Amino acid sequence: MGTNAVFLTLASYLAGSIPFGLLIGKAVKGVDLRQLGSGNIGATNAGRVLGKKWGLICLALDALKGLLPVAFLPQVFLSADDPVFAHSTVIAGVATILGHMFPCWLGFRGGKGVATSLGVLSIISPWGLLVAAVTFFGSFAIWRYVSLSSMLAATGFGLFELIRLKPSPFAESTFSHGLFAILVPTLIIIQHRSNIRRLFRGEEPKFTSRRDSGDARPAA
Repeated sequence: MGTNAVFLTLASYLAGSIPFGLLIGKAVKGVDLRQLGSGNIGATNAGRVLGKKWGLICLALDALKGLLPVAFLPQVFLSADDPVFAHSTVIAGVATILGHMFPCWLGFRGGKGVATSLGVLSIISPWGLLVAAVTFFGSFAIWRYVSLSSMLAATGFGLFELIRLKPSPFAESTFSHGLFAILVPTLIIIQHRSNIRRLFRGEEPKFTSRRDSGDARPAA
């Protein structure tokens, strides 16, 4: 990987590492989302603790920090004749998602990457985003678990993308997309490991906002 690609990766990671949920919680209510609700800095916990409106704002900002680096940074750091340019959006996308999940400012403990991945997918794979969205809302309508719906959506995207890239998802021209289809859903599921344990124990809460439930209890 050349120097410019390294700069692209670093810039995308730093963009992804902006902790919008944490900043919104401190600005709006003077609270630290890491100490309340699920302890996560993402949009779902922001919605539970701060209310649905602020959760949606956090969702939009986290999605934008996935979309904007992928849409613009490859052109800033690379030229069209660069050997890695064909894979530059995937490089930027993965780095941005990793920045959200493992921000250096917060001891590498960040969010679960779902909203940021949505922004990335809107550039890398719009049809994959549609599959993920349909899967998420279908699951959520049935079970009301954001965590389960997010994992199913990520899995649905990955399977769709690998099928779309057949017969050679790891060919020279498409291998980055094939790897993305495996890596990102896997990371999202790993980030939900505590939710998986609660789901198996029957302790995972169904989604309600603070307005619905008045729940702003300290994180366990």
